[in-house]
Amino acid sequence: MSTEQISSSRAATVGKQVASHPLSPLTASEITTSAELIKGLYPDQTKFQFKAITLEEPEKAQLVPYLEAEHNGKSLPRIPRKAFVCYYIRNTVIAPKCSIDDECRVMTVGLAGHPPHDLSLSTWLISSRPNIHSSGDGEEIVLVEKIALEDDAVKAEIAKLKLPEGTVVISDPWIYGSDGVDDDKRMYQCFLYVRDPMNPSEEDSNHYALPLTISPVIDTETWKVIRIDQLPTGADHTTKETQPFKVQPPNEYIPEHQDLRKDLKPLHVVQPEGASFKATQAGETGEVIEWQKWSFRVGFNQREGMVIYDVRYDGRSLFYRLSLSDMNIPYADPRHPFHKKAAFDLGDAGAGVMANNLKLGCDCLGSIHYLSAVLSSSEGEAVPMENVICVHEQDAGIGWKHINYRTGRAALVRNRELVLQSIITVSNYEYILAFMFDQAGQVIYEVRATGILSTQPIDEGIEVPWGTVVHPGVLATHHQHIFSLRVDPAIDGHNNRLVYDEAHAMPRSDFNPHGVGYYVKETVVEESCGLDTDYEQNRVFKIQNVAVRNPVNGKPVAYKIHAPAFQKMLADRDSFHHKRAEFADHNIYVTKYKDGELYAGGKYTNQSRGGTGVRAWANRKENVKDTDMVVWVNFGINHTPRIEDFPVMPCEIIKVSMKPVNFFDKNPALDVPPSQQDFNKSVLASATHHQPSQEAVVGEKGEVCCTSKL
Repeated sequence: MSTEQISSSRAATVGKQVASHPLSPLTASEITTSAELIKGLYPDQTKFQFKAITLEEPEKAQLVPYLEAEHNGKSLPRIPRKAFVCYYIRNTVIAPKCSIDDECRVMTVGLAGHPPHDLSLSTWLISSRPNIHSSGDGEEIVLVEKIALEDDAVKAEIAKLKLPEGTVVISDPWIYGSDGVDDDKRMYQCFLYVRDPMNPSEEDSNHYALPLTISPVIDTETWKVIRIDQLPTGADHTTKETQPFKVQPPNEYIPEHQDLRKDLKPLHVVQPEGASFKATQAGETGEVIEWQKWSFRVGFNQREGMVIYDVRYDGRSLFYRLSLSDMNIPYADPRHPFHKKAAFDLGDAGAGVMANNLKLGCDCLGSIHYLSAVLSSSEGEAVPMENVICVHEQDAGIGWKHINYRTGRAALVRNRELVLQSIITVSNYEYILAFMFDQAGQVIYEVRATGILSTQPIDEGIEVPWGTVVHPGVLATHHQHIFSLRVDPAIDGHNNRLVYDEAHAMPRSDFNPHGVGYYVKETVVEESCGLDTDYEQNRVFKIQNVAVRNPVNGKPVAYKIHAPAFQKMLADRDSFHHKRAEFADHNIYVTKYKDGELYAGGKYTNQSRGGTGVRAWANRKENVKDTDMVVWVNFGINHTPRIEDFPVMPCEIIKVSMKPVNFFDKNPALDVPPSQQDFNKSVLASATHHQPSQEAVVGEKGEVCCTSKL
């Protein structure tokens, strides 16, 4: 494998830096200033745990005129920059939330004008709204691991396992989840594993192949182990006292433990003239990307990670804001404590804080431009997040083709895509998340799920219907991955509607005597609600602007949504899983736009109870016809694990696309230059081809991925 990893001046045209924008993420100085302002409101000895210091986006009513003035070259109105701050007073459950503007005024939300140093009032504020907990963070995860493994009672249980001397025990903290049973406190449930006892010094050993039966629970107010759960390992709810551990053979994924193939030749992705996109930095943070008639602004935050703003094609407005709003992963095991496993990876942790540094490996190929970000630490300091987004082009096969069989002439263009990719690691799992734009006006959102299955112990010889045995003594439980893509449309303006088309057979009649006719019926969605695809009727959802008509056929300009069918959440409607994952019961939700309603599962998902997300908003039954509305596209995977998914899972790929419908007057990719040999430089497989390039070489053990040959 090889790639060009070259300076951004070669990888893309980099425009002149412009002043900070209302949508640009917070700068390092804005983060630290916000933290200092909060600290200044409390006594000097107060200790803080900052959970998020991030941009609070301007109200849409302010920002839309700003964007229009910006695109029309007019003077720009001033919009104050605001920070949203969520923090705890350490060793308490007090979590005030604040907004801070760029003139250093502090507005404490929900404190009814009382000073925030009044801790009793803050305590009252939280206790009057139970089950409102902030997300986890990296420092906290490490602390929980340490507490679990240093607890005397846990050590005593580990001693009963009679592990070989030198064995290394690993703790995987999980957000506690919700079942309504003594779960008002913010807690962690830890699942324990061991590295291969025969090779304990290998830090990258796959500990998920060696799960233990011990599961400590940690209280985040006292930071102590409050309970040790014994995990059921049979076919029912029965648990046993800790028994000596039977050491199973390891099951490693790292390349030095494999007999690697010897017949794979290098594959070079070479763009000798660089990439075709232009990246313009907006102040210290944020970038504007321009490519093949597309333009948009890129942001990045702690929770959603990558956010795309103000998407336009050839100057025409398409989308105000695009982001992955939420995801939920409910597991199928009905037994305690596994019945609570239902992770909200964005709300419980954050796609931004879990983002990989993509320059460390061959995550992207070609002429690459990297975008970095700045997030906040638990101490309120700025944390550089380098190379969290890679921008590159890729060949996506044939875009369109036709041969006139009478003349033999072929007309053909290849489809090139612009890819913005971010990868997050959530403990055992990886998600590869990408927005892709093509030359025919299509936007694609792609999720690739990979990484390692979350495993648990099972007795030998046991089979259960809610999971798959993937290794001796190792069960991988069935689970669903359910995602919600938030689409804030602006199809030639902000007054849009959602409609759906269905194809129906015509009844036999004098007009249809052979019974072959069918027609398409369009239905307008009048009020906020949840909706589903129906492939038997070929139901297709479209976002329209009826005020703008196609010049050829007079139909409203629109974009249609292609979303794959998925099995809705299997947990029943009265379960906490169902109540909390409010987006998991419909393919589509449509709601009236309201500032701040960004997260389909609600703002605070950690041990939540539901009622604060998209289902609740849709139940307001507000008008969504020809107004400012939001479409939530929900999609997912029901993952029934296979042996082939272990010890590491091949990518499972799922895509959502949005395509123009009557938006253009012809195929918008007609002006793409034709695909020709003098441009593509293809060769016969039997021919020898030498071309100077910048390369990355994979070693015999795969230990080196990307090194430039300059």
